[in-house]
Amino acid sequence: MNGLKTVLLLGLLSGVLLYGGEMLGGRNGLYTGLGFAVLMNFGSYFFSDKIALSMARAQPMTPEQFPNAYRVIQPMVAQLTQKMGLPMPKLYITPEPSPNAFATGRNPAHAAVAVTEGLLQLMEAREVEGVLAHELGHVLHRDILISSVAATLGAAITMLARMAMWFGGGSRDDEDRPSPYAAMAMMILAPIAAMLIQMAISRTREYSADAAAAKYTGSPDGLISGLRKLESYSKRIPMDASPVTAHMYIIKPFTRETFASLFSTHPATEKRIAALESLRGRAAAN
Repeated sequence: MNGLKTVLLLGLLSGVLLYGGEMLGGRNGLYTGLGFAVLMNFGSYFFSDKIALSMARAQPMTPEQFPNAYRVIQPMVAQLTQKMGLPMPKLYITPEPSPNAFATGRNPAHAAVAVTEGLLQLMEAREVEGVLAHELGHVLHRDILISSVAATLGAAITMLARMAMWFGGGSRDDEDRPSPYAAMAMMILAPIAAMLIQMAISRTREYSADAAAAKYTGSPDGLISGLRKLESYSKRIPMDASPVTAHMYIIKPFTRETFASLFSTHPATEKRIAALESLRGRAAAN
């Protein structure tokens, strides 16, 4: 069901891009919108992992440089990837005191999992395992690619709307060009619609990754405890994270409050915990 919902939302997002391009620039705008989508998805597919790791100031987690972290994380990830049938991802650590984690990479063969220093300092072993299993669930479901596609489509829609605002929509050569009022409405509403759809996709994928964590650790309890601790500590220890990468983390990083923070990329933690509690017993049976 989550997979079907994601496909429908991505289709809707693509539809907004193409319809918006046609509305703002006629047939030429439609082709421009399609071109933006193709180019930006190509760049996102190959470079989103490098960009995300760079923005998070992540460093490779090697046994020489981070022996304590590596001793804890590497065996857990190795065991979980064996259960999930995944190749071993690259491991990274970020210099953040706020507990959090994210996964990136265009496919399982090029995946990377990053944890913050705060996560290792503040969490118990079973909670760390639950968080890692959640992130590997994203890798298993190829959520990183899905999120990257959604983000680039959303960016393309916003870029088209801004271009239309500066240069004007429609074309004098198009007999069927839209009314200026419809074009203006698209300039305002299309980016908002794109943002809302993108965030709905992100929330849907979080539930699926939570369920994967419960299944492959044998119990939802570790992740439930971890989510509660993440929610508590991330509020007390704000994180220096970019809004561009906020959707990647296991829980929304708490930074300075802005208008954009009203639009959440993550489901409410209470709802995630309730969904996990409904899986208790079922995970162990699997």
